[in-house]
Amino acid sequence: MGKYFGTDGFRGEANVGLTFDHAVKIGRFLGWYYGARLGKKAKIVIGKDTRRSSYMFEYALVTGLTASGADAYIMHVTTTPSVSYIARTDKFDCGIMISASHNPFYDNGIKLINSNGEKMDEDTILKVEEYIDGLIEELPLATKENIGKTVDYVAGRNRYIGYLISTSKFSFRDKKIGLDCANGAAWSIAKGVFDALGAQTFVINAEPDGLNINTDCGSTHIEHLQKYVVDNNLDLGFAFDGDADRCLCVDEKGNVVTGDHIMYIYACYLKERGKLENNTVVTTVMSNFGLYKALDKEGIGYEKTKVGDKYVYENMVENGHRIGGEQSGHIIFTKYATTGDGILTALKVMEVYLAKEKPISVLAEPCQFYPQVLKNVRVKSKPDAQNDPDVQAAVKKVADQLGEDGRILVRESGTEPVIRVMVEAPSDEICEKYVDEVIEVIKAKGHIA
Repeated sequence: MGKYFGTDGFRGEANVGLTFDHAVKIGRFLGWYYGARLGKKAKIVIGKDTRRSSYMFEYALVTGLTASGADAYIMHVTTTPSVSYIARTDKFDCGIMISASHNPFYDNGIKLINSNGEKMDEDTILKVEEYIDGLIEELPLATKENIGKTVDYVAGRNRYIGYLISTSKFSFRDKKIGLDCANGAAWSIAKGVFDALGAQTFVINAEPDGLNINTDCGSTHIEHLQKYVVDNNLDLGFAFDGDADRCLCVDEKGNVVTGDHIMYIYACYLKERGKLENNTVVTTVMSNFGLYKALDKEGIGYEKTKVGDKYVYENMVENGHRIGGEQSGHIIFTKYATTGDGILTALKVMEVYLAKEKPISVLAEPCQFYPQVLKNVRVKSKPDAQNDPDVQAAVKKVADQLGEDGRILVRESGTEPVIRVMVEAPSDEICEKYVDEVIEVIKAKGHIA
């Protein structure tokens, strides 16, 4: 991770941590880097979510891009995975998505996507950061016919919708499906896809006003969809986040089906059909212990990466795996996409549901979640606390006591001076006991800030 860009882009409160000027400079650099530097006119595609500041950042990026001679293709309000898809299929030099994902409306972010539809490589991001900080000399402005143009590219979004529809192997006829669009990017896409496939589609939180994205709705507040599914006797419900790169599910009984459940359901489905490449699912270290126990029973292997769908994807590409993701609902199907895609995930869940002709509650049942307790400890130095021999000994002691009935994970926050201590075990009481034991050692050794 760089100074400004984390694992999921440059994110901060609009015009506080991430400003209009930052966006102009990002556009200036990318327009030059992919265009004038190589003696050509760059083509760069831009999408945005529904938060109010997204429009400001869109104009700022376009200003920077066209001033450097690049042509900016505007997809308007759309999802992150749609920008990834179009950047790859329509041969753009790169893509830009304006979104802070599941964050509140006053935050925003700028995600950079390469020409393969993947997250931008670290070397290019570091160059962008150097330009933002004035470490690269000022770039030349385009003049005369070399000034870039803007192109309305809503056709790209429509083509992505057509692609999503084409991935479905079944009609959704007579199925009652609920969608919570989080007042975000999915509001203009998800219903159309499910309607086209024949579902009776029931939609909530699809009236964005620029200020209500993720507010008490979507995948971070899934309790509303749970109630809605039960009250309306729906077969299934799907909840997206602000930029629709993640999806959680609600079964017919109103139970939450997390990203871990979805990976389990789809991996079993692929294995039954002989299509689970390498017999492996890729997870992050934050996936629930119950997922691993369920996969073990099915004879399915798994790999664990650092937190972040970026690391999941890198592992999948390097090793040729087909399914991976995060508990939060970032699920990657490498046969169909290069990033997490919430609507695609919903379609893949529907595929298993219709093929198996069983309720999702039955398909998810073997993946039983273990209780989990996670506590954050603000420390003076993350490395000192993490590497303290006594702290490490306390962690090992807990791991030994848990054995095969749970696990402990102690990791550093990527953005705060915080150590996260997490235990999964058969009961909340056991989790609390072991988490507190480790935190007491951190305190006793003087690491607390």
